Amino acid sequence: MREAGPGDRLWEVAGRRAPVIGVALLAWLAAFVVSMVASRERAGRAAARLLALSLVYAPLLCLAGAALEPSVAAERLLLMLGAAALAALTLAALGGYRALAFACATTVLAVAVDLIAGSPLTRLSLAGPNPAGGHRFYGVGNELAAILAPLVLVGTGAAMSGLTTPWGGRSRMRGAAAFLVAAGALSFVFAYGRFGADVGSAIMLPLGAAVAAAVLLGRPRLALLALLLPLPAVALLAAADLLTGADAHLTGTVLQAESNGDVLDVLADRLRQAGSSFGRPLLLAGLPLTLAGALAAWLRRDRLAAWLRGREPVRAGLLGALAAIVVGTVTNDSGALLLELGAIYLGAFCAFAWAEQGGGRDAARPARGENRRPAIDYA
Repeated sequence: MREAGPGDRLWEVAGRRAPVIGVALLAWLAAFVVSMVASRERAGRAAARLLALSLVYAPLLCLAGAALEPSVAAERLLLMLGAAALAALTLAALGGYRALAFACATTVLAVAVDLIAGSPLTRLSLAGPNPAGGHRFYGVGNELAAILAPLVLVGTGAAMSGLTTPWGGRSRMRGAAAFLVAAGALSFVFAYGRFGADVGSAIMLPLGAAVAAAVLLGRPRLALLALLLPLPAVALLAAADLLTGADAHLTGTVLQAESNGDVLDVLADRLRQAGSSFGRPLLLAGLPLTLAGALAAWLRRDRLAAWLRGREPVRAGLLGALAAIVVGTVTNDSGALLLELGAIYLGAFCAFAWAEQGGGRDAARPARGENRRPAIDYA
C-alpha cells in the first residue's frame, strides 16, 4: 500500500534516510560487532563479507524502495533484510572476490540502466538527490556519487582478481585498460546531462581509474598524470552537453556564463560550500571517526598490503577509489559527505579483504603451496 505519491516522496527522501538507511546500517554494524566478539576467525569473517556486500547492494534496494514506495517501516525491512539476503545468496553462489565483483556490477549497472532509460527511480531513491536539502532533484546526487566511485573501481579490480591468469606484463596492461574503459563509459553515463548530470563523476572516476591503472602497472609515478585527466573528461562532457542540448548544471553555470568572473564566482562558491559542509552537525560528528579510520589504515598499511597480497587488481582499485574520494572531497560542494560515505565503503572493502585472507597473523604467511619467491618490483 502506497504511503504517498511520487511528488510527495521526492520531498521525503531526506527525512527517510535516518530511519531507513541509518537504522539498517546500525543493525548491520551491531551484527558485525557481535560476530567479532563471538568468534573473530569464523563468525567475524563471515560477518565482514556480509556487511561489505550488504552495503554494496544498498543502492539497489533503495531503487526497489523507490519503485514500491512502501511505508517507512516496510522500507527499512526491505533494505535491512533484502540487502543482507542478496549478500548471503551471492556469497553462497560465487564466494570470494567473484561475489564482490558481481554485487558491485549488479548495483552499478542497475543505476546506469535506470538513468539511461530516463526512469524516475533514481531520483525517488533514498540514495538519490535531496531537493529538501537544497540540492537538485534529478540525476546522480552527491550521496550516490560517493558510493558509485568505489563500487566501479573496486568492483573492476575484484572482477579481474577472479581470473586465473598470472599478473604478468600483458595481463597488467589489459587490467589497466579495463579500469580506464569501465570508468570512462560509466563516468559518461553518470555525468552526461540527459542521464546522471553529475559533473563530479567526470572528475572522480577517470582520475581514480588512472591511478588504479598506474598502480596495477607498477608505475606509481604515472599516477601523477591522473591529475590531468579531469580536464579533457570535463571538456568532452561539455561538448556532449552543448551538441545535444542537454540542460546540465555544467552547461547552465559554467559554459553559459557571461564572463570569466562568473565562472570564478561559481568555482569560489563551490569551494566555500565544500568547506562549510564540514560544519554540518551530523557530518561534523562523523569526522573524528573518519580521521581515526584513516590514521589506523595508514599505521596498519603493511597489514593491509598483506591482506591484498596476490590481489593486485583489488589493491589498485582501492587506491584508485581513495584518490577519487580525496579529489571529490576537495572539488565537491558536499565534500564532507563525500569523504565520510567514501570512507565507509573503503572501510567495508578493507574488512572484506581481511576476511578473504584470514586477517592478522595468517595474512602475513603464504598459504600452503603458494609461491614463496619474493614479489617482483614493477616500479
